Amino acid sequence: MITIDLFRKEDRYETLAKGQVVFKEGEHGKSMYVVLEGSVVLKVKGKTVETVGPGGVLGEMAMIDDAPRSATAIAETDSKLAIIDPKRFNFLIQQTPNFALQIMRVIADRLRRMDSRL
Repeated sequence: MITIDLFRKEDRYETLAKGQVVFKEGEHGKSMYVVLEGSVVLKVKGKTVETVGPGGVLGEMAMIDDAPRSATAIAETDSKLAIIDPKRFNFLIQQTPNFALQIMRVIADRLRRMDSRL
């Protein structure tokens, strides 16, 4: 989980209604998101693989590589997400080293959970 207070004052955020799509599997990603309120479901090939709540991140791989989105993200409830673009992401990595470690932990945790399903 990310320290949510770091993102409460972001000037870019998105308010989503339940069922609204954040991004789709296969799309090119231009930003990542931090869940401020509500919850978002991540689906791979139509199967739910994770539910992300406040303090959770999604779309973070788009900040690291240029590959298509690996999942579809759908608001499970009415939600508010901070939008983190590449410029902001790079600033956070440089100015808040713990942020980089938290993102690496999110990626490692998701990989381990997916591996355990095989």
